Amino acid sequence: MRKLGIILTDKGSKYAVSGAAVADRAGVDAALKSLKREKSYAKATHNTWGVLLPDGTPLKGDDGEAGAGMIILRMLERAERVGELIIVTRWYGGKHLGGDRFRHVQTCVSAYLDAESNGGKKTD
Repeated sequence: MRKLGIILTDKGSKYAVSGAAVADRAGVDAALKSLKREKSYAKATHNTWGVLLPDGTPLKGDDGEAGAGMIILRMLERAERVGELIIVTRWYGGKHLGGDRFRHVQTCVSAYLDAESNGGKKTD
């Protein structure tokens, strides 16, 4: 499991991104369980995720943030990243973000994909 940590904050909400290589739904479940072993991730408001399995099956989870999983999935499809689970975590800060929350999901996924493309190093 690779965690890039907090990528951005907006109106008190914090966003982090993590990911792992997975081969099937059991791998997705194991990765989510592993992430949530860390207390702060377990207490997060949302852990949204998406993955294109090696067999071509698309899977996503919104965890109460309707539409966020589809954003992650579409970005993975465009990047042609297969077998790579991306999880965007949000800790709600008390103020609604409206449509900005989707832009923040995109920013997190982009940061993760960029870091993976640069040998796993976090980029600015």
